Amino acid sequence: MRILSRTEIAVTSDGVPQRTGNNLDPWYANYAERAAGFAASEVRALFAVASRPEVVSLAGGMPFVSALPQDLITQAMERVMRDQGPVALQYGSGQGIPALREQILEVMALEGIRGSVDNVVTSTGSQQALDFVAKLFLDPGDVVLAEAPSYVGAMGVFRSYQASVVHVAMDEHGLIPEALRETISYLRGQGRRIKFLYTIPNFHNPAGVTLSAERRPEILEICRSNEILVLEDNPYGLLHFDEPAPNALRSMDPEGVIYLGSFSKTLAPGFRVGWALAPHAIREKLILAAESAILSPSSFSQLAVSEYLSQADWRGQIDTFRGVYRERKDAMIEALGEYLPQLSWTNPNGGFYVWVTMPDVLDSKQMLPRAVRELVAYTPGTAFFADGRGRHAMRLSFCYPTPDAIRLGIRRLATVVNGELDLLDTFAGTGTLQLPDRPGIEAAPPTDLK
Repeated sequence: MRILSRTEIAVTSDGVPQRTGNNLDPWYANYAERAAGFAASEVRALFAVASRPEVVSLAGGMPFVSALPQDLITQAMERVMRDQGPVALQYGSGQGIPALREQILEVMALEGIRGSVDNVVTSTGSQQALDFVAKLFLDPGDVVLAEAPSYVGAMGVFRSYQASVVHVAMDEHGLIPEALRETISYLRGQGRRIKFLYTIPNFHNPAGVTLSAERRPEILEICRSNEILVLEDNPYGLLHFDEPAPNALRSMDPEGVIYLGSFSKTLAPGFRVGWALAPHAIREKLILAAESAILSPSSFSQLAVSEYLSQADWRGQIDTFRGVYRERKDAMIEALGEYLPQLSWTNPNGGFYVWVTMPDVLDSKQMLPRAVRELVAYTPGTAFFADGRGRHAMRLSFCYPTPDAIRLGIRRLATVVNGELDLLDTFAGTGTLQLPDRPGIEAAPPTDLK
């Protein structure tokens, strides 16, 4: 029997459509076109390997939740059930619980944002809010602008709505305004529709850099003059090590920016509570999108987070996280300097990630199986580009392993990298092992980001 392509439809002799698939999935021909945009990310594929206890995982961006005061979390959940049990276990508003939305305004005020509780929409993590924005704005063939590199989870969402991600260059000061202008002009010249700029301005995932205060108003003016919405994703903004990040983009342009926030990094991802702060008209549509998808976010999770914020010293807890992550980042930077001085890397002032750039002859994706054999895992740079770039780069996460584990992981990684370089050097000039550069492929940010 011939296997149909996904664009073909089988029919009976009476002309009635017949469900036909392939030998792996009998429903293959029935999927919507947009289902082709769903694919397992390289980050998700790593979790099975990275969870093995003998492997030092520098791959996943898992917060170190053991630093949380477990007794306070337990007490908050117990008070919720004791005092508000029937409400916690019931459906709620599609927009979210008002008390928590008020507290979210207090959190955002730390980054200069002033807003109305009416314009806050809670979600199941900020990832869901990102999906709602994409659902509202993206038609097949639309363009989303994003830094090069960009968050793998966001690119997966945009692909699922059949949009194209076009990368804009960044450097150690974040997104480059002139590169944004040139990219917009080029795309407009091709007649392509740009729906929004997706940006992670603070302690970027995966690059670790922060958009400078000088560039922020310029980026906003470029988008405003070109009628391009800005989607500001800011899960790490409060996790600075020394100087705080500049005020949020949303604080400078309330009508041109949708702001996404989350408690996953400053409290715990298991609660799955995030939010969007949107201009009023967009807010209404976000609520409709939420009600259509899930009816309402979890009342229990929202009330537990709200109770924690009202009773605990949450600002002090964020300070504790800062200290934990600063120590681990310092351990990673020190170990890179000791074991892999021939590479270059970013040195973030907050967040979870260091972006490492290797010599052009190395391929981080091809090298990963050898790294796992050496009991260390990382995320290949190709995961963070929509156009195939990033093979000379990797993302290292310092948020979860202990400082000693980080040093051990970097030492194991050095064994892999140096072994590859030694092998290539041995066969230099033979043409058998040299990895040729592909036209237009180069790692970003630039290699001088150390």
